[in-house]
Amino acid sequence: MLASGAGQYSSLIIWVVILVAFMFFFMIRPQKKEQQRKRDMLSQMEPGDTVLTSSGFYGTLIDIMDDTVIVEFGNNKNCRIPMQRAAIAQIEKANTGAEE
Repeated sequence: MLASGAGQYSSLIIWVVILVAFMFFFMIRPQKKEQQRKRDMLSQMEPGDTVLTSSGFYGTLIDIMDDTVIVEFGNNKNCRIPMQRAAIAQIEKANTGAEE
């Protein structure tokens, strides 16, 4: 009877280990990779780059401060809005189209 109970606990422990491994490889690891990709993207942005904000607006990056960026929307020089760095969802480098 003791061997049977010990076998049940060891199989339960194996299933818990499998579940934790599954969660790591399919949930935690991809999230960390995405956070690292976004951190790298935000560290490489420069004034003049075209950015897409998390709200869906395209603009040109004018100035970069610590946690704040100033983005100019459209051709109107009066439409410069300061926003958090975290609000930048995508960056398109300014010099990519000039090389061709």
